[in-house]
Amino acid sequence: MNKTLILKIVFGIAIIIFVWVVWHFVSFKNSPGPVVPDIKNTETSLEYKNTEYRFSLSLPISWKGYSVTVDKWTGYAINDELGDTAFTDGPVVSIHNPKWTAAVPYQDIPIMVFTLDQWIDLQKEKFHIGATPIGPSELGRNPRYVFALPARYNFAFPPGYEEVDRIIQSNPLRAY
Repeated sequence: MNKTLILKIVFGIAIIIFVWVVWHFVSFKNSPGPVVPDIKNTETSLEYKNTEYRFSLSLPISWKGYSVTVDKWTGYAINDELGDTAFTDGPVVSIHNPKWTAAVPYQDIPIMVFTLDQWIDLQKEKFHIGATPIGPSELGRNPRYVFALPARYNFAFPPGYEEVDRIIQSNPLRAY
């Protein structure tokens, strides 16, 4: 088979998987999940503070004992059909649920950190992150950085994804 046909087949399969995942996510999103306390302005919340990138995140008290790791996201050149030419990269700060174990991995809260120039380049489609046509969603910004949630970060539906969704919907990030 020629390269163009292979790319068309791979793209077609990716579209089918994407549609299935979106449908699956919408189906589960409306199902009742565990109750998460309102973490804004309560005495039962924790605050993760990142002084390097200058943001904080409110967490429910049930996350006491959380851990944090910093990894890397990579943006790939748009015109690179195979997606192996790195265009830019940056940190991902992941806040790990304290219930996480190797046997039962819980949903993390991954926060991608972009410089303002990187964010502008992403919006201008100078690079992409991942195979999906959906980009990261902005959570907040300060004069130097934009903080974003990766697209499809929870599409594997690990335990705790509903709780993280509720945390994110409460607008817990404060940039300074």
